[in-house]
Amino acid sequence: MEIDDLITPASVIANLRATSKRQALVELARRAAPMVGRDERAVFEVLWERERLGSTGVGMGTAVPHGKLPRLERLYGLFARLEKPVAFDAIDDQPVDLIFVLLAPENAGAEHLKALARVSRLFRDRIMCEKLRGTDRAEALYALLTDRATSNAA
Repeated sequence: MEIDDLITPASVIANLRATSKRQALVELARRAAPMVGRDERAVFEVLWERERLGSTGVGMGTAVPHGKLPRLERLYGLFARLEKPVAFDAIDDQPVDLIFVLLAPENAGAEHLKALARVSRLFRDRIMCEKLRGTDRAEALYALLTDRATSNAA
């Protein structure tokens, strides 16, 4: 499972404006809905329900909100670099500015876990996170995220 299996250039947002975790997830759901062919409210509810179980803020200013939706045929990803970090109840209590949303089919077991592991490895790479924070162009973010030589080093 590689990052370019999950995202397209259209699913990378360079400067998402949000002032809270909830607002960030609402905006991400709005952007993800047409990609996955679902209502934005349904996408938001799946992401918010997962947040209620425990924050998906994984540390170092990153979060991986995720959930399963009925009738999806494959995994979908959406990456956003926030304009300003927001409180996310992350495990290290740091605000979040890099978010990778994963939406999976209801029956995606191992595939969903592999995707979560892949994104988590990407976000554990401090140098990669610095590079992602260093650009405000969607094309450059997509290139960084999908460069296998760079991202496989994570």
